[in-house]
Amino acid sequence: MIDLGLGERLRAHAVAPQELRVLNLKSGREIVRMPLGDVAERRYGAPYWSIHRGDLQAALLAAVAANLDVSLRLGMRAEDHVVHGDGVTVAASGRGGTIWHERCDVLIAADGLWSLTRPRLGFRDAPRFAKRAAWRALVPAAEATPEFREPVTHLWLGRDAHIVHYPVKGGAVINIVVIMNDSWNAQSWSEPVRRDDLLPRLSPKRIAPQLLGLIGKPSRWLKWALYDRRALPTWSRGPVTLIGDAAHPMLPYLAQGAAMGIEDAVVVAQCLAGMPDDAAAALRAYCAVRRARTWKVQRLAARNGGIYHLGGVGAGLRNATMRLMGGTHLLRHYDWLYDWRPPATLSIA
Repeated sequence: MIDLGLGERLRAHAVAPQELRVLNLKSGREIVRMPLGDVAERRYGAPYWSIHRGDLQAALLAAVAANLDVSLRLGMRAEDHVVHGDGVTVAASGRGGTIWHERCDVLIAADGLWSLTRPRLGFRDAPRFAKRAAWRALVPAAEATPEFREPVTHLWLGRDAHIVHYPVKGGAVINIVVIMNDSWNAQSWSEPVRRDDLLPRLSPKRIAPQLLGLIGKPSRWLKWALYDRRALPTWSRGPVTLIGDAAHPMLPYLAQGAAMGIEDAVVVAQCLAGMPDDAAAALRAYCAVRRARTWKVQRLAARNGGIYHLGGVGAGLRNATMRLMGGTHLLRHYDWLYDWRPPATLSIA
């Protein structure tokens, strides 16, 4: 984002967490603190930021509006595409039944977990329900206790549930995400729900009182069921490719779904710029570059979900291991994730 010239636009809205605090969901006792802030920036050459998606989208939109080479159409739903000798023709529907057709050299589908383009490329596997749901809400920082207003990411681990919260919007708002076992599996990214739907499921016997006080503040929540999909050996066909969750949706236990989509965009742009006369070859190269990394993130995110929700002896062993590692070593454990760079050279697979 900084290389694209968005650093100053984002800095005003982002929060640079100084550390990640991992705590016991039931007792409230700290398990480990992982340094971030200046430590992460020195280690990885860029700041570690938390930002609300709306603020990120607004910054990207402003950059698009300032670029005369970019044309943005909103309110359109890509329904189908046809590949022919002169590229790709995309059919889209708009409000009031409007039909729009566009010819292009390359189609990059960023249409998420429930992608319509993915099955049209021959990948017809259905999303797999993870038997968990996430609840999310925003609360003004002024309503939180001082410890929760600090620039710190809090991760609370418990049996069959975990909770994460961190400040966004320059520290003015706290984002809360509660993830629990659930049979509710609606195909919705943001189903509105009430606080009274959530609180009865959060027993004071299982959740530290200071955290329960924070969760009780927002009256409006959004809920979404967690799904993933199997890893693919490639997600391109000729001049058409998938990106982000359309290509490799992943569970949120590494908090990398959006980050992987951004990395994809960097690499696909790099490949197309390097091979402007052969879109199919450029997209094959993009998949080859991204495949191993996205597979690894998918796999480890799923594994983290099991580790986060352990109870009993398993939870005790997990906590003891994290304490023994210590925060600095825990950060080094994720160097492979946070120290990513776009490849210097590309090869066609």
